[in-house]
Amino acid sequence: MKWKTRITDLLNIEYPIIQGGLAYLAYSELAAAVSNAGGLGQITAMSLGDPELLRDEINKVREKTEKPFGVNFAIGQHGRPFSDYLNVAIEEKVPVISMTGGNPAPIFEQLKGVDVKKLVLVAAKRQAQKAEELGADAVMVVGQEGGGHLGKNDTGTFVLIPQVVDSVDIPVIASGGIGDGRGLMAALSLGAEGIEMGTRFIATKECVSASEVYKQALINGSENDTVVIKRSLGTPARAITNSWTDKIIEIEKSNGTYEALKDYISGQANRKYIYEGKVDEGFAWAGQVIGLISDSPSVEELFTRIMGQAEEIRGKWSN
Repeated sequence: MKWKTRITDLLNIEYPIIQGGLAYLAYSELAAAVSNAGGLGQITAMSLGDPELLRDEINKVREKTEKPFGVNFAIGQHGRPFSDYLNVAIEEKVPVISMTGGNPAPIFEQLKGVDVKKLVLVAAKRQAQKAEELGADAVMVVGQEGGGHLGKNDTGTFVLIPQVVDSVDIPVIASGGIGDGRGLMAALSLGAEGIEMGTRFIATKECVSASEVYKQALINGSENDTVVIKRSLGTPARAITNSWTDKIIEIEKSNGTYEALKDYISGQANRKYIYEGKVDEGFAWAGQVIGLISDSPSVEELFTRIMGQAEEIRGKWSN
């Protein structure tokens, strides 16, 4: 079956499925596997130590696939200037640039005149409208079920997606709580023209940076095993519940400052869990979709499963 939407046309992909930016995890193996399976794989730029490492990663993706892929810029979350990294992506003629967190306006300014597709992750209707005004080709809209950084309002995907679809003319990509073919079909029913998945792609064979401890936590956990941290800082984000996040919440409840929290919410603490599996020394991002994850297949197997499920539903609808 054909799965043609404005997103598949825009990004020149077979299926309307995009892999999230996944800080410290989205590198060439995963990105190439997603693109080879028919979706859009992405590299995370700002998790790399310097711009030349991004160039290396881009070249590695191109060695593994001839299909389109993207580079994700998590602006405002790593405290480092992104301009030199973006220059590398421009020089390497990366076909897609996505932006998450922070104000994307400076990226749009730097991309003026560059032939690249621009995607912006948003968590509210007004943010989507602003992204469209800036020149976004599509918006990825994340509901409060999602993993990692979310919107300040606890609006679920089922309410947020139709709101945004009705408020912009550019294509909408649904994110948050999606992990299978049912989620894809639900998103399309809501007016979205594609989906973005983050957490689900961590529990795959090609997400080689993620420790087995992390993957097993996603497989064994339920939707009740996640918690939103960093609300007190105005940057809410969903992680797996553990003693480390308990401590973060405790500090936040006592009106703890950023200084009191910074060691607990640092990239180093994140890497302790996701790379080394030290669950008592750090934290790991995850969405409520962990309640739907029961294994760690290859990316190709995951795509086959998702699209088979989606085709079965589409067949039922046409009867």
